Amino acid sequence: MSPREVFWRLGNKCTDLKDAYAIRHGKFPTVQDAIGSENGQSFTPQFRLSLHSPDEDRHNCSQFNWSWAEHLLTKANLILENKLTYFHLQEHDHGDPIQWNRDHGSDIAAPLDLSMKIDYRDVQEAGDCKLVWEPNRHQHLVVLGRAYRVSGQRKYAEAVQEHFESWLDQCPYGYGMNWRSPMELSIRLVNWVWALDLTLESGIFNGEFRDRILHSVYLHLHDVTRKYSKGSSANNHLIGEAAGVFIATSYFSQLKNVKEWQKQSYEILCREIELQTFADGCNKELALEYQFFVLQFFLICGIVGKWCGKDFPQRYWDNLEKQLLFIGRLQEGGGSPIFYGDADDGYVLNLGDSHTDPRPLLGIGALLFHNSQLKAWAPEYSETLYWLFGASGYERFKAIDTFSVNKRIFSHQFPDSGFYMLQSGNRDCDDHISVLFDCGPLGFGAIAAHGHADALSFTLKAFNEDILVDPGTYDYFTYPELRRYFKSTIAHNTIEVDGVDQSVVLGLFLWGKRAESECLSWQPEQNGGLVKGQQNGYMRLKDPVLHYRTLHLDGDNRILRITDEIICKSKHTLRLPFHFAPNCILEQIDSTRYHFSGLNGSGSICLDPRVSIEIYKGNLNPPLGWCSNGYHRKQPSPTLLARVEINGNIKLSTSIILNDPLS
Repeated sequence: MSPREVFWRLGNKCTDLKDAYAIRHGKFPTVQDAIGSENGQSFTPQFRLSLHSPDEDRHNCSQFNWSWAEHLLTKANLILENKLTYFHLQEHDHGDPIQWNRDHGSDIAAPLDLSMKIDYRDVQEAGDCKLVWEPNRHQHLVVLGRAYRVSGQRKYAEAVQEHFESWLDQCPYGYGMNWRSPMELSIRLVNWVWALDLTLESGIFNGEFRDRILHSVYLHLHDVTRKYSKGSSANNHLIGEAAGVFIATSYFSQLKNVKEWQKQSYEILCREIELQTFADGCNKELALEYQFFVLQFFLICGIVGKWCGKDFPQRYWDNLEKQLLFIGRLQEGGGSPIFYGDADDGYVLNLGDSHTDPRPLLGIGALLFHNSQLKAWAPEYSETLYWLFGASGYERFKAIDTFSVNKRIFSHQFPDSGFYMLQSGNRDCDDHISVLFDCGPLGFGAIAAHGHADALSFTLKAFNEDILVDPGTYDYFTYPELRRYFKSTIAHNTIEVDGVDQSVVLGLFLWGKRAESECLSWQPEQNGGLVKGQQNGYMRLKDPVLHYRTLHLDGDNRILRITDEIICKSKHTLRLPFHFAPNCILEQIDSTRYHFSGLNGSGSICLDPRVSIEIYKGNLNPPLGWCSNGYHRKQPSPTLLARVEINGNIKLSTSIILNDPLS
């Protein structure tokens, strides 16, 4: 840490000590401090999020025959029974009333001590903090609010009130895990704003309940604005904190002090969108799901800014459009998104669509920027778009012309973030091939918290599905061995030397000496092309090792050639893994050739004759052959592991031949 950050953290400790005394003795802002006597009888939000009355929402769903309405009510009815779904928990009973201070995955009660005294990373003390915090983000309240809008049934609004009241009863200010993280407070604020606005016509937001909510909103703002993340923590957390403050202060504009807090959060958002984004549109944390996460914050704040008369500058919107174009290009090859770097299922609002689906974000961008390319990537008017833009947005969305958008997919370079894509084929067919090559830095800032040791790794999409994948993240706190595995070099499609990672792991979210990689050659072609990079992570070994990798995609013949060159002087053990998607089946042809088949197509992989090969699937000791598509969810996936002992320089060649897609 820098001296400045050390002083900031010491200052936070002093703030915690003062807060501990104040909270114990009830010396924190009262409800009158928050709303004042002049606002005691009425409270009107500055603007409305809901674009129609509940009657109009029901009419629109019927008129446009949107199928999502029925699915929404099914989900909301489960929430009425306090059955919530997140991570690996599916329709899990959370008690009646919901037990808010509990890790429901491990059934561990989180302590109700002063929040600053709780070690949230100690699973034995507090459970897995992610599993405690997730239901307390209150994203499910927005589901209930949406259900009230499309059904008009008051029971959904009453459930929102019941959940609010039980949370306020169980989570007094300053006590427990749910006051521990400023970002968690901010995400909760965003969802409170949406849940209350969606149910405002029901009349629940009045009297003592209204005052309790406004007081808690004020305490949330009071807490977050004094504890904004700085230094090595000023990553997605700072963006989320500022976003929650901006949205809440914009909506609850009659609360005291909110103008100053709104101005401060606005300035943070304007600054951080530039500081945390590469010029090519990639988020600097180099973790795609976190880019989705912060992009939601930025988009929602931008929309709220327009609604409340606090629009953001043009450079903010230009940055957002670049981020959306970056994400869209990564998805041209079909299949599911490749979430390189950490992924923990983080999202902001539940407006009906999967948080791992880029299309709702791209659709928002299509409307905001009237962008034909973004609409071509996301041609459907999703439920998310309805809740943000209404029926009028549907008409504007239909009017965006995509006929001029080229249906061929081309190779792209993102030189600032270090990603290179070799591609061939047509977007609307199953003939496309897409290879993403990682030739960039480990991660963002001093600790690179969410980066993985994946220099010169690559992923492969073909037949409109994933073939070679990044295995994901799986866990942060509960399973440290698996946390280390999923971010290790051997868990990615690159080369591991002598059983150690390219970059030095110092902790769950901390790296020491980092591998540096760079692109040495970029030669795109109409139907593929060539890219070459190098990484120096193993130059720290007693006998330094330099790794060069060249990828050549010959789209005409549907062949990907991988050439790995190792420069060294002495003996080393190389391991070269190929992580196939869980749906793929591997079958041996001979000693160096294997056939693979997916859902829509098949092919073969031919390795250098000097390597020995083993197949792993679902091994735990040591971990190998796993893929995680979400937090605390993993499934066995076939991993082909080539191994070779060397004594000096070597060049290894691998060819992947992709058959024509299945008809």
